[in-house]
Amino acid sequence: MKKKFYLLLLIIATAFSVTAQEQKKEEVCYNPNLVKDTSKKSIKSMAYAIVNGDSIKINYHSPGVRKRIIWGGLVPYDEVWVTGAHDATTLEMPKAFVVNGKEIPAGKYALFSIPGETEWILIINRNWKQHLATEYDEKEDVVRIKVKPKTVNHTERLQYFIETGKGNGGKIAVAWEKIRVEFLFVLKN
Repeated sequence: MKKKFYLLLLIIATAFSVTAQEQKKEEVCYNPNLVKDTSKKSIKSMAYAIVNGDSIKINYHSPGVRKRIIWGGLVPYDEVWVTGAHDATTLEMPKAFVVNGKEIPAGKYALFSIPGETEWILIINRNWKQHLATEYDEKEDVVRIKVKPKTVNHTERLQYFIETGKGNGGKIAVAWEKIRVEFLFVLKN
């Protein structure tokens, strides 16, 4: 009887341990710059906003500066970058939306960029399920947006923002180190 009881306790403890580990893997950080930064790893993060009752999500991995040269160093100029770390950063839009005059169907997309010293190209790409930019194909681009980078206060960990505007519009931005880039969007009704 005791053996069965201990076996049952062991099974229950193992189940709780596995569940806790699975939950830990799924934890997402909404502001990686508020987390006590003791990790050299990129933090799994998310930006989230509700625009007129519709939820928009950006899932990404947030690397840290950690005293490295980012622009023109870790992130080369004039090359396609995953605009985060590890898997492609994903943008999930619940409705068709307009960016840079182009209407884009509702769905899940990858966000890439080509950083430059004075101008960036921000990219929304159909192939959201890829690692880094190794599988990136320009033919899968939905839209490319040329933007000027803005100088901002130091942002230790890369962070995305979804800023809501009036009505169905808003702004998607990413900041890291001392650079911020952004583009406008409008959800269709």
